Amino acid sequence: MRPEGRDTIYALSSGSPPAAVAIVRISGPEAADAVRALAGRMPEPRVATLAFLRHPVAGEVIDQALVLFFPAPKSATGDDVAELHLHGGRSIVAGVLAALGEVPGLREAQAGEFTRRAFENGRIDLTEAEGLADLLMAETDSQRRAALALAGGALSRTVAKWQEELLAVSGQLEAVLDFSDEGDVGEEPSLAESAALEKLILEMEAALQRPSSERLRDGLRVVIAGPPNTGKSSLLNWLAGRRAAITSAVAGTTRDVVEAPTAIGGSPFLLIDTAGLRESLDEVEAIGIQRAQANLEAADLILWLGDPGACPDPDRAIIVRSMADLHPSPPEPNVDISVSAETGQGMSELVALLIARSRALLPQEGEVAINARHRRAIGNCLDHLHEAQSSRDVIIASEALRLARAELDRVTGQAGVEDMLDSLFGSFCIGK
Repeated sequence: MRPEGRDTIYALSSGSPPAAVAIVRISGPEAADAVRALAGRMPEPRVATLAFLRHPVAGEVIDQALVLFFPAPKSATGDDVAELHLHGGRSIVAGVLAALGEVPGLREAQAGEFTRRAFENGRIDLTEAEGLADLLMAETDSQRRAALALAGGALSRTVAKWQEELLAVSGQLEAVLDFSDEGDVGEEPSLAESAALEKLILEMEAALQRPSSERLRDGLRVVIAGPPNTGKSSLLNWLAGRRAAITSAVAGTTRDVVEAPTAIGGSPFLLIDTAGLRESLDEVEAIGIQRAQANLEAADLILWLGDPGACPDPDRAIIVRSMADLHPSPPEPNVDISVSAETGQGMSELVALLIARSRALLPQEGEVAINARHRRAIGNCLDHLHEAQSSRDVIIASEALRLARAELDRVTGQAGVEDMLDSLFGSFCIGK
């Protein structure tokens, strides 16, 4: 009998056919029955076994495949898991999926259901599941490295260390509360002078200062801005490697925001072309200028193609003198680089500047990247730690430490995250 509410699920877990090999995964209490129904026998656990797969009702051979079985709990999902490694033709995959649908107790998996079971069975925690989701979406080397670190438990290990250190601090306070009439617990500790607590606070504050993983996932927002007809669209097209924006000698051609995701030096960038900034009585152009200004405020980095003195935020800007082929005279002071999208002059140097600036704005290799959910929980944890550190009341300090530990449990998904699980696992593909 299967546990109440625990169906056995199946799905194609590899890419869409046709392909050289297709992998169908089965997870749940009836996984072994499903293997017997199709292969006629059970392979030894974790041993790839060649077998003919037959339709359980019609009896016809569908394919000759490799069959693997992983007994619970030492499997990817924590349940019994079977894998069928098939020839990757459309007809074969469709036939095997249809055959599994004839096995009692089996149903097709929903999006992310295999990974959700791994989380529910304790095979992975929530940060590792988020890392896997990021890995599936990774398009650049830096995204892949950060996702692998998260999926591999880098943040989980950090949080586990923090939890251990918090428990050590809490233990002394609990001893004071429980055995205050005993003579072997020492004087009431002062958390204001606790080196262990101060070290924890500094580590968490440093973690919050690191670049966010959203910036890595979505790309560094680089806004190309300046007056009309300064070559903004041409510059975007050159950096994006395609004609993403319309270019014209007519001033005011760009009236809306044009976005072009791209990878530069293995890092993700979101290039944003904007309407030329000027006073305009044209209603449509005025709306475009308002959007340009809003994007400037949200930019991680600005490529400013205009008077250096008019740049809205020099600290976030690279001052670019564009169309250098038409203006061969030396650039004015405060210009970082002269470029020409027409001839390529200065473009490799500009790319190098973008890569250099991105190093300070994106998570680095080996650095644990935290997302908004992690940041919120760690920030709440810090608030409780500061309360414990400043309190002169042992009971209040102890409760503050308990609440701090609960916030760390939210990071790894051990408590209080039910409201976001459907959204997370729903973003996975069916076979995950």
